[in-house]
Amino acid sequence: MAEKFVVLVTGSSTGFGRLFTETLARRGHTVFATMRDPAVRNAANATELRALAGKESLAVNVLEMDVTDEVSVDRAAHACLEQAGRIDVVINNAGYATAGLAEATTVDQARRQLDTNFMGCVRVNRAALPAMRRQRSGLLLHVSSGAGRLVVPGFAFYCASKFAMEALAEAYHYELAGQGIDSCILEPGAYQTAVFGNMVTAADTARTETYGAAAKIPEKVGTVLSATMANAQDIADAVLAIVETPAGQRKLRYRVSPTDLGTDTINQVCEEVQRRVIDAFGLTEETKFVQRSAAGAD
Repeated sequence: MAEKFVVLVTGSSTGFGRLFTETLARRGHTVFATMRDPAVRNAANATELRALAGKESLAVNVLEMDVTDEVSVDRAAHACLEQAGRIDVVINNAGYATAGLAEATTVDQARRQLDTNFMGCVRVNRAALPAMRRQRSGLLLHVSSGAGRLVVPGFAFYCASKFAMEALAEAYHYELAGQGIDSCILEPGAYQTAVFGNMVTAADTARTETYGAAAKIPEKVGTVLSATMANAQDIADAVLAIVETPAGQRKLRYRVSPTDLGTDTINQVCEEVQRRVIDAFGLTEETKFVQRSAAGAD
């Protein structure tokens, strides 16, 4: 039987996060499902999740967390540690997409996009890592996208946020290996989730109107993406498999998609080049995964 973990999931009110929570809990893992404002804004979602947990006897705990607020993040991580005594897995899932031409996206919109999708991971990881390093074990799982490797016109800042997330996650992958902690990236393709209903549109329409035919790019891309019929449970099943893969045997990147636009090819080439970079800086030994027991912690 697979080892049971304490899992902290961000963005659990709907979409992938909700599926991750249910799938992991049904497998017997303890899940701390975090979301913004579970008392008001997400009251219905929080109530549904608690009711499901009660009905199926699942170890699901709903916590308030806004990944753009460091105090909120720290408070949720502290609550998780108080209740469970450890954090084994963090799933950085919270995020949204901004659709529109890059120039038509205001500075404030761009800042909010990066603050949620990228800086949110920075805050959550910093809150969880001290406990993981004391344990000498853990998994940081970053939910990226094919758009973390390929640029999709009309979604520039969403792509930028996922590119940034992947760079951070890969740096963690090397830096934390000696601590016995995995950092992995999951790159879903287009799946039908709530993300399509939560998109933000570039606000500077005056600039969009000067682009001629190119002004239709975001709409055309959005139509193709939202037409997918792929089952999002595929991604939840992939998360479960990654979580239950033994420490040190997990890959850096996992691509799960109903279509192939070449992301796997990019990942393969980058893996080969990155290996040369590690060797060139003489970091081969320092970036090897070392599995240690809690008894061996400093």
